[in-house]
Amino acid sequence: MKKRIVACPACAAPVEFKLSTSLVTVCDFCRSVVARADKKVEDHGKVADLVETNSPIHRGQTGKFNKKRFEVVGRVQYQHPAGGVWNEWYLRFPAERVGWLAEAQGKFYLTFERRFADKAELPSFDSLNVGHRFEMSAVNQPSSASTAGGFVVAEKGVATARSADGDIPWAFRQGAEHRFADLHGDKDEFGTLEYSGDRPRGFFGREVSVAELDLDGDGWAAAIPAGANTPALHVNCPQCGGPLTLHAPDQTQRVTCPSCKGLLDCDQGKLKYLQTLHLPVVKPVIPLGSVGKLFDTEYTVIGFMERYAVWEGKTFPWTEYLLYNPAKGFRWLVRNQGHWSFVESVPLSKVMKHGGDKMVNFDGKEFKLYDKGTAHVRFVVGEFYWRLTTEETVATQDFIAPPLMLSFETTKSDKGEEKNASLGTYLTVEAIEEAFGLKDLPRAFSVGTIQPQPSRADVWSMWLCFASLLAVLDFVFVSGAVKPSVDQGHFFVAQLMVAAFPLVMLMMRGNFEVNRWKNSDYSPYAQSE
Repeated sequence: MKKRIVACPACAAPVEFKLSTSLVTVCDFCRSVVARADKKVEDHGKVADLVETNSPIHRGQTGKFNKKRFEVVGRVQYQHPAGGVWNEWYLRFPAERVGWLAEAQGKFYLTFERRFADKAELPSFDSLNVGHRFEMSAVNQPSSASTAGGFVVAEKGVATARSADGDIPWAFRQGAEHRFADLHGDKDEFGTLEYSGDRPRGFFGREVSVAELDLDGDGWAAAIPAGANTPALHVNCPQCGGPLTLHAPDQTQRVTCPSCKGLLDCDQGKLKYLQTLHLPVVKPVIPLGSVGKLFDTEYTVIGFMERYAVWEGKTFPWTEYLLYNPAKGFRWLVRNQGHWSFVESVPLSKVMKHGGDKMVNFDGKEFKLYDKGTAHVRFVVGEFYWRLTTEETVATQDFIAPPLMLSFETTKSDKGEEKNASLGTYLTVEAIEEAFGLKDLPRAFSVGTIQPQPSRADVWSMWLCFASLLAVLDFVFVSGAVKPSVDQGHFFVAQLMVAAFPLVMLMMRGNFEVNRWKNSDYSPYAQSE
């Protein structure tokens, strides 16, 4: 494209349009939005300063995707309906093709626009429901096979255009509302339907990795440290002046002061006092700021909260630890009745209903419904990437296939609805101690919801060891190998006592599944208990 350079209508500084399809660009000198028209350029007003997110992407950066070079020419920063911001970067590919690189919660999604046929019947924004599954081929999507197939609505909401920088391929206006629906595809695709006019626009692609973008020397590899020990931001509580350490300052939306128990809002990088939490203190067994290595990745514990659910008039609490790695994003450690699990998000499209509402299939495994209800927040401390409050409630569903748990959480607000799926993997207490360098963590005495039951091989191996031990003792003490020998009757009683342990283990294994389901309304053993 031949460069188009014009004078900014607000300050007369030179403004360059890098894309022939750009409708507006932001003046680097006065932050005015300059709109391009056929006959003249127009001043659409100034934009707010960008929220600093410590992003590894910046305007002017170059990279390569699928062997095609690109340049980062602009970005828009959106305000999410649940609080916080996310970046949407615009990449210029050969032949003036534009790619959209969405950056949120440590993840990156690269999408390209796919145009729908004029006669295609597209779902309206109001008709979409979170969790709704539909086929793109059913709406006559005339694009490549990569965007055909099933999609699930993971989120719908109304975002606000907050700020911008560089070239924008649409008529950006600060404060304008944008209705959107995020989709998860069966083939690891990610899609967005944007309802900005009479018909939605579709953008489809997938999550991308660091290596795939092949950014230049000022890019990703230099911007993101390899481990979790990244420089933290040290600030003071606006309520009591006490010291605070933010491990993810660019993404934190709520933080609790450990000194005065003040709940603080981190909107736009500034701390604002909201309220004092008058709650019973719950001490985390893994201290905030601890660094541990799980699944070959170092994570920092940045947040802790206690949640609870009510079942048959009884309160069942559990605790959750928010983990952060700058390259991997956020994960969770959940502790329930002394049992631990490592939790990470999974695409909704990978979950298929099976056998009604009481069974789902994920990654070739069948998960049975264990419980559903409402989760409440009772205690919080540390950092969180959404606007958490102690009044927050979410609708939950848990399905189990030990040692795995598939969980769903649905949240609603005036401007949106979101459904998240996560996969929990059982971890032993010993694994937690080794990962974080801890000792003497409390052990569980009950059967865990997704605790693996002892295998038959383990029980029989234990029995074989006891049998071998008994044979040696019989030879040494009963057969006269040493003096004085043990009375045969006494030794027989000892044999029974020693053999009882493996028998008890077998009995426990037989009742393991029944005990696992004892607190569930959906126990398959309910009639036999």
